[in-house]
Amino acid sequence: MEHDINLDGETVAWERRAIEKLLLANVRERRAARRWRIVKSVLWMLLFAALIWVLSLDMLPSRTPGGPHTAVVSIRGEIAERSESSAENVLPALRDALEDSDSQALVLLINSPGGSPVQAGLIYDEIRRLREKYDKPIYAVVEETCASAAYYIASATDRIYVDKASIVGSIGVLMDGFGFVGTLDKLGVERRLLIAGENKGFLDPFTPVSPEQRRYAQDMLDQIHRQFIKAVKQGRGDRLKETPEIFSGLFWTGEQSIQLGLADDYGSLDSVARDVVKAEKLIDYTNKENLAERVAKRFGAAIGAGAVKALRAAPALR
Repeated sequence: MEHDINLDGETVAWERRAIEKLLLANVRERRAARRWRIVKSVLWMLLFAALIWVLSLDMLPSRTPGGPHTAVVSIRGEIAERSESSAENVLPALRDALEDSDSQALVLLINSPGGSPVQAGLIYDEIRRLREKYDKPIYAVVEETCASAAYYIASATDRIYVDKASIVGSIGVLMDGFGFVGTLDKLGVERRLLIAGENKGFLDPFTPVSPEQRRYAQDMLDQIHRQFIKAVKQGRGDRLKETPEIFSGLFWTGEQSIQLGLADDYGSLDSVARDVVKAEKLIDYTNKENLAERVAKRFGAAIGAGAVKALRAAPALR
């Protein structure tokens, strides 16, 4: 009998020790897994930081020291606040390019459908000021598109070069949006818009536009259009062959634009540097957006999506 009890006691003790070992092993395994997760997270963070640092180097213009050269500043995509082609980014690049004593001329390499008349106006005015200050030629070279606000900018330069198939022009202003008047009634949804000021709800998509408001908006667009036309006439001068359609918002091929005086000649970046500037060496002064800024803007765009939609009715040259 003692033998059985003793045996049972040893068996129980062995099982307890085995369970304890299993539990301790499980705890150690969990701790190791947790430490490895922490290590992996830190490694990924370091890798991500290193990647951002490496890619952020593209913010630096691709410049090489010394020697006569043709300076290049690119204007690509939409011309808008906080975009790569905003005045905030373009103007410092223009100044850097012209302040360099080795730069023989500045070429604006343009491929843009247009954008903000405000941003275009700021760049236009600065180009004209810098032309007088530095007494260096400033040329525009058009790739695929130079329309609306982009052409506003190009018209400030000494000469505009295009490809025969480039799209040029679109001298006009638009304000777009949608109207959903009556839609909510059909869906049985009540619209609640409280305003102080009889025109505060102006251009609300669910509110009818009165004739007075429509006239007000049209007067504003006409005023901006006149500013655009004045800038083009100042920039192009006698070269511009005015027709009833020239300021109507139509756009033309590069070949047609030369005939109309909207552009001067055919040319690419390389040919203008080689044959016009006589300085084949190209140095890019464009302020390029780095990865960190792109990520920040994406977050900002996501957070402010509602605000962006509300502002889509703002006037644009595109």
